[in-house]
Amino acid sequence: MKAGFIGLGIMGKPMAKNLVKAGYPLCVYDHHEESIQELAQMGAVPCASAKEAAEDADVIFTMLPNSPHVKTALLEKDGVLESMKKGAVVVDMSSIDPTVSIELEKAVAAAGGEMIDAPVSGGEPKAIDGTVSFMCGGKEEVFEKVKPMLEKMGRDVTLVGPIGSGNMTKLANQIIVAVNIAALSEAMVLATKSGVNPENVYKAIRGGLAGSTVMDAKAPMMLDRNFNPGFRIELHIKDLNNAVNAAKAVGMEIPMAEKVLDMMKHLQEEGMGRCDHGAVVRYYEEQENVEVKR
Repeated sequence: MKAGFIGLGIMGKPMAKNLVKAGYPLCVYDHHEESIQELAQMGAVPCASAKEAAEDADVIFTMLPNSPHVKTALLEKDGVLESMKKGAVVVDMSSIDPTVSIELEKAVAAAGGEMIDAPVSGGEPKAIDGTVSFMCGGKEEVFEKVKPMLEKMGRDVTLVGPIGSGNMTKLANQIIVAVNIAALSEAMVLATKSGVNPENVYKAIRGGLAGSTVMDAKAPMMLDRNFNPGFRIELHIKDLNNAVNAAKAVGMEIPMAEKVLDMMKHLQEEGMGRCDHGAVVRYYEEQENVEVKR
């Protein structure tokens, strides 16, 4: 199947590369020309707009920062719906407000297409090696049509429910990740302030019940003082804001998520918004005047 791919950022670029490596004809578009050319060197067709990338495509992938960006790419001038052929499938892999996914699916359907919301989890390393997890919402028959392509970019590809379910699942994922990172940060700073080597603490507990994928991904980065983004704080703030809004819509409070959101906003105000979300440890370090390191 011929595909269009819109959004070649930290996650989108390596995911698009994996589709090219798998042999899929791919037309690509991004606001950054250098990213387009990097894919073109691998054999992808460079495009000047989302409209051009979607033209004649059987499947159109979008991987963009937030709801307004996806709306622009699909609905506005030179957008996907201006050129999308009948029967094409839009697969939005962005992490956005679930209500926006439902709204966009209606617009795509009105134009003769189908849509799946398929946000991912795993960060840049898993995007590079093709092992991200996809949480999908949409019709089962449409999901089955695009699943083989998703499996070239990810390891776990799961249909959760109807349109919007994928992004609701992603919000649940982001709450769990955020609270895990905060708990890890709190524990590592406590150990450091108590005079215990934090690296040894990590080694001692990683194989027990406290061990997790989050711990194995973020503890080494904290110890190395490496806050280069796999997933930026500013993007996690966006996801947690969406989670808070989703909770309000059903009359629920999510106090742990809101506390970590406040921590991340504090770090963003200090200029760390583009750091990896593992930099939440800096919030605790500032409070206690210690530094977690090897």
